[in-house]
Amino acid sequence: MSKVKAWAASAPKGKLEPFEYDAGPLGPEEVEVEIEYCGVCHSDLSMLDNEWGITTYPFVPGHEAIGKVVAMGDIAREKGLKMGQRVGVGWTVSSCLHCEYCLQGDQQMCTSVQPTIVGHHGAFAQSVRTHWVWAVPIPEGVEPDSAGPLLCGGITVFAPLLDNAISPTDKVGVFGIGGLGHMALKFLKAWGCETTAFTSSPSKHEEARSFGASHVASSVDSEEMKKHAAKFDFIVISANASLDWDAIIAMLKPGGKLHIVGAVLEPIPVHVMSLMLSKRSISSSPTGNRSQMDKMMQFAAHHQVAPQVEHFPMSKVNEAMEHLRAGKASYRIVLEADYQK
Repeated sequence: MSKVKAWAASAPKGKLEPFEYDAGPLGPEEVEVEIEYCGVCHSDLSMLDNEWGITTYPFVPGHEAIGKVVAMGDIAREKGLKMGQRVGVGWTVSSCLHCEYCLQGDQQMCTSVQPTIVGHHGAFAQSVRTHWVWAVPIPEGVEPDSAGPLLCGGITVFAPLLDNAISPTDKVGVFGIGGLGHMALKFLKAWGCETTAFTSSPSKHEEARSFGASHVASSVDSEEMKKHAAKFDFIVISANASLDWDAIIAMLKPGGKLHIVGAVLEPIPVHVMSLMLSKRSISSSPTGNRSQMDKMMQFAAHHQVAPQVEHFPMSKVNEAMEHLRAGKASYRIVLEADYQK
């Protein structure tokens, strides 16, 4: 499938229009995945608008792809994948496998990592190519029509549970009950943690409980946050908004960790003494490594964890992007491939 039909924008904030490109010969370690479904992530919108200053045009978004293997290079054929197998492709399509970070298992931190939508055509398309390492098998028990968001948003909130050795007895706060935050609540519920969802939207209180929150509180009422002083072992920030950082840090227990996975674009002011005296810490992370992605898929299958999604046909991709831009998405959007229709 050398010629690939896709949807591409030619300028920042531009309309996505039908686009065809020649993918060239399939590399020996590459896999070609025919797209069935693709999630729409806020990062797709940020890249479309060139919000981060790294977008190249024509730009084909899409990095939460679910599809079937339709071609494999000679080396990829020997790596356990099968023709017709359903796999997922997330934020990354290749890593070198020989740098310090790849060798220690952190392939997502590779010094020459290739993101799916940065200088590479993404999965709002008929097909997408990836190195075999990043073709993640989708296990039985994970529904393909809702699995796409797990490959970016899902692993972004799941990997920190592994990296920080979160215990089922830990008390965890989640700020921002949106595309990332609602998946964090679902994973943490299955993990066994007592969770408190912090949201600025009173209308989301009952939904947050339905996702697994033990408690719900305001993320903008500093007086209410004071009631949770020194309560949490771990706090996840999945929103990309400015918050009352002093109040949030004060909610950490001694030794507690504040972990940021939302793309907060403004500087975060920190008083070092509020960290030092109680041995608190602040950290952040991108997605996750390949092993963590496999563990997440197995965990999701076993505990029936799935994102809450709404569907658009891929031919309505511009409507889907505007739906997301307007803040109307019901947590996550998934595009259904309809090139054959």
